[in-house]
Amino acid sequence: MANVVVIGGGLGGLPTAYELRYYLSKEHTVTLISDKPQFTFIPGLIRVALNLNPLEHIQLDLSQLAQWHGIEWISGKVTALNPQTKEITVEDNQTINYDYLAIATGASLAFEEIPGLGPHGGYTQSVCTPDHALQARSAWLEFLENPGSLVVGAMSGAGCFGPAYEFVLMADWELRRHRIRDKVDITYLTPEPYIGHMGVGGVKNAQELTQELMAQRGIKAIANTRITHIDAQNISLADGRQFPFKYAMILPSFRGVEFLREVPELTNEKGFIPVLPSQRHPDFPAIYALGVGVHLEQPEKTPVSIGLPKSGQMTEAMGVAVAHNIAVELGAIRSPLTKPTLEALCFAEYGNTGIAYIAAPVLPDPVTGKRRYSYAVRGRWVNWVKAAFEEYFLLKMRFGLGMPWFEKLGLRLLFGLSMLKSLKTFEADNRQITEKNPEVIKS
Repeated sequence: MANVVVIGGGLGGLPTAYELRYYLSKEHTVTLISDKPQFTFIPGLIRVALNLNPLEHIQLDLSQLAQWHGIEWISGKVTALNPQTKEITVEDNQTINYDYLAIATGASLAFEEIPGLGPHGGYTQSVCTPDHALQARSAWLEFLENPGSLVVGAMSGAGCFGPAYEFVLMADWELRRHRIRDKVDITYLTPEPYIGHMGVGGVKNAQELTQELMAQRGIKAIANTRITHIDAQNISLADGRQFPFKYAMILPSFRGVEFLREVPELTNEKGFIPVLPSQRHPDFPAIYALGVGVHLEQPEKTPVSIGLPKSGQMTEAMGVAVAHNIAVELGAIRSPLTKPTLEALCFAEYGNTGIAYIAAPVLPDPVTGKRRYSYAVRGRWVNWVKAAFEEYFLLKMRFGLGMPWFEKLGLRLLFGLSMLKSLKTFEADNRQITEKNPEVIKS
């Protein structure tokens, strides 16, 4: 009997635990560890911050979900990991042994890299966590009563720009709805090389559609720029320009969480976890990783540094591959190992309209520099689809479904996207593992 442990109860961890429970018989234990008592649908936090939805609308109780679906639930913050002994230490010195480990912790937020950044000891808001969204909402309600200049953007090194675009364009629409847009100057600051880049670049129509919408809304958009300092009244750029603000929402860059950074040879210098095509760690064959905490190289060299986004769909695909491959390793299923395709579909809500961005895959072919296809399309229907998907995702979390067959079929038929690719020959992956761990038997 094996104990397969998943660290993290978010968009990556909970669906991965469900997939594992689906693949593995009851003789195997699936254990979920999280320092958060609720599952939160993170993309919904922007609407929470703008007072459009209550936080409770996008949260589910993890202990209840685990009990319903045959998953062992441990509430607490992981403080240490020992890959040699396969031990996890949770706060209060609780020790959990694992046979396989799936790391889905997400990332930590590097607010301290810019003086004055962030809601904790800084002057700007964030929509990265439930607590941040609630604080951003309180500040937003005060801002509506006493409006002024609004600045939205991201710091250099950030990789996920969608929330910043959604926030600035939804905020614009809310100000219009409250009939105070004429009292607010809006500026968007980003390290992206151009507006609509989104951290991936080369998506057909993305630049034109996004720039056009920003111009139509009267938003001053400044790309290829680096924020260096923030005080109570101004945001300063590397070129010396300053932008006054009454309300600011600036996305931070990400790095690996602290306990992972402390494990020798587990992560890179920023704390992100390197993985093989199977999502398995190259040095520790019992460890898999998925989501924001995984290292994916930004292939494009930009004047101001940016990261590579890891969308919710990419994270889910990684989780499905992790669960499938662990099940293969345990002999629960007879199937080739798989890798995630990392094809991404992003529905961005922009007030009375939206834009769908599709990149298949996100990472272009390293030889040709091209994707299978990519495009962006605008319309009000994007908002309807995003709202419907949010309800669907929360529903499938309630029912204990990871990524069911009908979801994969729908993505293929409607958008031409596939989630997984078979690794029929896994020699390269296993060669890297067996060179460091000769005792490992090849799959």
